[in-house]
Amino acid sequence: MNPLHQASAVPATRKLLCAALALAAATALSACGDKAAAKKPGQALASVNGEEITVLQLNEELGRVNPAAAQQETARKQLLEALIDRQLLQNEANKEKLDRDPKVVQAIERAKALIVAQAYMQKRVGNLARPTKEEVAAYYSQNPQFFANRKSFDMRELVLATADVNDEVKKAMDGAKSLEEVAVWLDSKGIKYNRAQLTRTSAELPPELSSRLLAMPKGQLFIIREGDRSMLISIAETKDSPVALEQASAQIEQYLFNKKNKEAAEAEVKRLRSTAKIEYMNAPAGGAAATAAAPAAAPAPAVQADAGSAPSADAAARGVAGLK
Repeated sequence: MNPLHQASAVPATRKLLCAALALAAATALSACGDKAAAKKPGQALASVNGEEITVLQLNEELGRVNPAAAQQETARKQLLEALIDRQLLQNEANKEKLDRDPKVVQAIERAKALIVAQAYMQKRVGNLARPTKEEVAAYYSQNPQFFANRKSFDMRELVLATADVNDEVKKAMDGAKSLEEVAVWLDSKGIKYNRAQLTRTSAELPPELSSRLLAMPKGQLFIIREGDRSMLISIAETKDSPVALEQASAQIEQYLFNKKNKEAAEAEVKRLRSTAKIEYMNAPAGGAAATAAAPAAAPAPAVQADAGSAPSADAAARGVAGLK
């Protein structure tokens, strides 16, 4: 399993800080033109043309970024400067009455609605119990393809434009005994490509694709298409790559917890829909049915694939499409 890492370089931290401030910008805009909110609670750290920036504001931004302990002081300084920059921009926006622009008002209302809805959902389903050791062990034993029987596929590939994968290329590939022969043929035809090598496990790939790869002999060539690019792939080696329960437990627990949260959120939305009076007005044909069939619930964060999470529907669709 690949553990999650904190970025250590200062430039990376700066990017995280900027991203966090950008995410918070819509919320900050809601204070534009609000005279009652001019006096902000908390100890002042800076004043920008009379507008205070407080400890509470800085702590809120730190909580969003959550920098490593060694980077706390650097992060605090950078965030304070970023808050000053944001206050300057907000002041100018107020002068130009941009807070009254219909698009800005709509964005503020959307951000407010999302925050309030998320707060409600957090209150309703935010205290679910973590999965037990027995549940984690059961998931481990029920999915041997992700853990005890996990396989690793070492592959070599030629990446070229899908537009170049015509019948002539397919014929050349069918007659070739190795990926290198295909590369030589592509060179002779002036077809551009890039070489790459990769390793994927049966935990990362859709089950259908893993089964197909396991049935292929070493050196077998096949094509996978991904939009405007295609990969001509050869299996260099297939080997056992098991993961012990002790190694996988933490991420299995997180996966099951995310799944439990997602199901609870969907159940709450379904409950609210069942008791609400919902009327569709001027909806396009089929819109009401489609909306009712698929209530919007925030998806659970993905678990790292090599820890044994089930592959996503996206990965399944992408992996099987175009497999020869």
